Amino acid sequence: MYDHLEGRVERRGPAKLVVSVHGVGYEVAVPVGMDFGDSNLERRVFVHLVVREDSQQLFGFPDRDARAWFRALLGVRGVGPALALGVLSALPVDKLLAAIVENDVRALVAIKGVGKKTAEQILLDLRDKAPRLAAEVELIPVAGTQAPRASATRHDAIQALVSIGYKEKEAKRCVEAAAKEVGEDDLEVLVRTAISG
Repeated sequence: MYDHLEGRVERRGPAKLVVSVHGVGYEVAVPVGMDFGDSNLERRVFVHLVVREDSQQLFGFPDRDARAWFRALLGVRGVGPALALGVLSALPVDKLLAAIVENDVRALVAIKGVGKKTAEQILLDLRDKAPRLAAEVELIPVAGTQAPRASATRHDAIQALVSIGYKEKEAKRCVEAAAKEVGEDDLEVLVRTAISG
């Protein structure tokens, strides 16, 4: 139904953003760490709309390639939108491709919500699609050039984990453990460490 939204990135969180298009603000769930540019800039966001009985949710990506990987994950039995977003939050596209090529079950099982059976299904279903998707991939830079304040970083990291399916208590525990290991200067490093820990 929608291919993309073009407008001003009004607000940016670790796992969502609001795109203002002609006075209408669209809330879009996005993978942690993907670069959508700074707030208050005009930006094109490629979207995928998920319609359910009781809700409609937009998932956004900085380019068509990242969206293609999201849609490929949705085609895997047992993988829904939240889990597909979680996979792309935990593994950048290049690392996801490497896991598929190397048949690396462990890299996928380390992601919250991905059990061995689901990991094996992802590898099986995407193995044949990987060459086509890889040909289209543009490596996606990590957002942010300045380190945010430590307390804000920890809060944002917890919210990012909650948005991809963690309970708040569990998210806090994972982020606190990750902060001891890698510090709180870099939000993306903190989130990825919390997810893989």
